[in-house]
Amino acid sequence: MALKNRPVPREPLLDADVHSEGFRQQRQARRSALVEDYVELIADLIEDGNEARQVDIAARLGVAQPTVAKMLTRLCADGLVSRKPYRGVFLTEAGRKVAEESRIRHQTVEAFLRSLGVSAETARIDAEGIEHHVSAETLDAFRKAMTAR
Repeated sequence: MALKNRPVPREPLLDADVHSEGFRQQRQARRSALVEDYVELIADLIEDGNEARQVDIAARLGVAQPTVAKMLTRLCADGLVSRKPYRGVFLTEAGRKVAEESRIRHQTVEAFLRSLGVSAETARIDAEGIEHHVSAETLDAFRKAMTAR
């Protein structure tokens, strides 16, 4: 019988406080994922020599411009971006820090997946989701595993 057809034994339930911590961390990661995606994209657009315009952000994220406008209002309120009338969106120092941290996590996860033999396209797509949910400890383990090869 192949391993994938065998039932996996269920682990006993953890203490409720311990058990809930994982769910709490995942809820927080989901909340911050969208913010991180926006600031990372804004940084990429600016670094590519372009302005980060609302229309470009919407096109690259595959969302409507009103959705972007709403998020940009939130990012301004959070102190991560600034906007100037008839100009693009700019990252604040705090926004640049969030973008850089997100980019490093993304690059680490993508490189790790590639080191496992995952195709470049799949690794890029999968890393986009995983990067927001991976802990610093796991990222360190990914880095160690890649340097051990």
